[in-house]
Amino acid sequence: MVSRTFTIRNQAGLHLKPSAALCTEAIKYKSSVTLTFGNTTTNAKSVLNVLSACVKCEDAITLTCEGEDEKEALENIGRLIEAGLGEQ
Repeated sequence: MVSRTFTIRNQAGLHLKPSAALCTEAIKYKSSVTLTFGNTTTNAKSVLNVLSACVKCEDAITLTCEGEDEKEALENIGRLIEAGLGEQ
C-alpha cells in the first residue's frame, strides 16, 4: 500500500470535469484507489463518489493505492493532479 497527500489547485475544486479526469486515470489500474478527504474515504474510481467528497480549491486529499501496480498508479494519478486534472 502506498499513499500521498496532494493539494487541489483547481479554482473550482473537484467538480465534474476534474473528477472525471481523476477517475478515468484511476480506472486504468488494477490496484484499488481511494481518496480520503476529512473523515471520508471513498473509491476514487467512481465519479459520483469523488464528487460527493466536496473537495474545494486548496483542500488536501490523500490518495491511497493498493495492489500489484500501486506505485505506478499513485505516480501517474499524482502527476495528473499536480498538472491540474486537465484544467490548467
